[in-house]
Amino acid sequence: MDTAYSRRLLYPPIRPSRASRLAVGDGHELYLEECGRPDGLPVIALHGGPGGGISPALRRFFDPARYRIILFDQRGCGRSTPHGALNANTTADLVADIERIRAALGVDKWVVFGGSWGATLALAYAREHAAQCLGLILRGVFTCRQVELDWFYRHGANMLFPDMWERLIGPLSEAERGDVVKAYYERLLEPDVVRRRPDALAWARWESALISLGGEPASQLADPLRADALARMETHYFFHKGFFEHDGALLDSVPQFKHLPGIIVQGRYDVVTPPQTAWSLAREWPRARLRMIPDAGHAAGEPGIVDGLVRATDSFADQFS
Repeated sequence: MDTAYSRRLLYPPIRPSRASRLAVGDGHELYLEECGRPDGLPVIALHGGPGGGISPALRRFFDPARYRIILFDQRGCGRSTPHGALNANTTADLVADIERIRAALGVDKWVVFGGSWGATLALAYAREHAAQCLGLILRGVFTCRQVELDWFYRHGANMLFPDMWERLIGPLSEAERGDVVKAYYERLLEPDVVRRRPDALAWARWESALISLGGEPASQLADPLRADALARMETHYFFHKGFFEHDGALLDSVPQFKHLPGIIVQGRYDVVTPPQTAWSLAREWPRARLRMIPDAGHAAGEPGIVDGLVRATDSFADQFS
């Protein structure tokens, strides 16, 4: 019986047992932290965005008595430096960073956990480094295909949220409105953080308004610098189609990791990354189990999503410990 009172909750708050920094070249230095049991089952948790940065809540999807929890801020995000930097910042760079972290921490194989853009990055890592993966746990699957970008930034989500869409396109000229991603990408290349702030907040506000079925505000709006990194990084990656070699590259790459076990947790009413992508991925991946949450949207903190993810991490801990 899937009711609110029977659902799993996040594990209690936990502080990092170790924080460090890792230079990865091209002037970038990553912030890393570890929590939980030092000799536990290793898991790398990949944050969303791109540009979102890690949060204390991300640690709490894992049982600290059984997991060695590893988190990091991706290039240009959070406490990684330089903040908001777009140079040498591609999907291939991020995948290489994950592998550098694994080597630096002496991990042989690990569970890879990611939601939204974190799911994109998890899939990109798995197709290159399947031998280093025990399994994948994904939420709100996003593969950066043109059809997914068009849904959210051209025609689709705007039909459900016309008022919020008007706020997004309001600052744009008529000519710019034909390609919203390109328009905001070019605007956010403005080097002065104060001058580009209105555009960064307008971009972040659109996603924030749609992320939760309950309409809860997203945390990035409370911090202008976080909103700036999110907007800059998202437009950078989306304008360049995720830096993939062709449209649909991740779904085409499923044979490279389909032998791995996977758990996909997807909100039925996710309008940021609609369920069709998770459905398509699960159909191509025989060892993946898709759990569609009937009363959830995109946000990781919605009760049904929390329940699904905590059950997934507990299941992997039972399987691999």
